[in-house]
Amino acid sequence: MTSTALADRGGPSADHELVAVLAVLFAASTAVTVAWCGSMAAMGGMPMPGGWTMSMAWMRMPDQTRTGAAATFVGMWAVMMVAMMLPSLAPMLSRYRSALRTAGATRLGRPTAVVGLAYFAVWTALGVVLYPLGVALAELAMRHDALSRLVPKAGALVVLAAGALQLTAWKARALACCRGTHGPAPRADVTTAWRHGLRLGLDCARCCGVLMAVLLVVDVMDLRAMAAVTAAITAERLAPAGAPVARLLGILGIALGLVLIVRTVALS
Repeated sequence: MTSTALADRGGPSADHELVAVLAVLFAASTAVTVAWCGSMAAMGGMPMPGGWTMSMAWMRMPDQTRTGAAATFVGMWAVMMVAMMLPSLAPMLSRYRSALRTAGATRLGRPTAVVGLAYFAVWTALGVVLYPLGVALAELAMRHDALSRLVPKAGALVVLAAGALQLTAWKARALACCRGTHGPAPRADVTTAWRHGLRLGLDCARCCGVLMAVLLVVDVMDLRAMAAVTAAITAERLAPAGAPVARLLGILGIALGLVLIVRTVALS
C-alpha cells in the first residue's frame, strides 16, 4: 500500500503501515546506494599530487555530457540522502502525524508524503549546489599541482573544524531545534505540509551539515564513511540525550582531524 493510500486511515494501523512504507524506502535506497558506490569503487579514482585520490563522483564518464553527469550525481545524491536521513526523519513524521491527529485530522497519508517530499527536496537542492562546486575544485586540482598538494591539508583542517563546531553552543541550539517539536499548524492541506517539510529539511541540513562536511572530505562515495556519518547523525538526533552524543562526536572529529594533519605533514 502506498503512502497516499494511508490517507483514509488515521489510527494506529496507519502508523504501522507508515513504518512499513518507510522500511521499504530505506531498504530500496540503501540497496541502490550500495550498488552505485560499488560501481564507483570498481572504477577506482585518479591519483593526485599530494598523495590523495580524486573521487569518481566529480568526474565525467567518457560518454557523458556535463548535464548528464550532473543529473547522475544529483539523482544518486538524492537516493543517498533518503538512505542516510530516513532513520532520523521517521520520528519527526510520527510526531507530525500525531499533532494532526490530535487536531482532529483523519486523512494523514497525503500530508505525510508531502512533508517527506519537501524534506528531501531540501537535501536534493543541496546536492545541486554541491556538484558544480565539487567539479570546479576537482578541475582546479587537476590543473594545478601546487593546489592539489594542499587538498589533504585542507581536508584535515575541515575535519578538525567540524569536530570543534560539534562542541559549540551553535551546534547545541541547532540540535535542540532539530530534535524539538516544530509545532505544525493543525491543518492537513498540502501547502502547510510542504512548508513544514521544508522547515524540517532546512533545520536538519543546518544541524547535520557539519557531519556531512566530513563525509565530503573523506569521500562522498565511501560506504564506510557514509555508514559512520549516518550512524552519527542518527545517534545525536535520536539518543535520549543528544547534546552529549554531539560533544563525543566532536571530540572524535578533533582527534581524527589531528591524525590527518600529522599524516599530511609526514607525507609532505
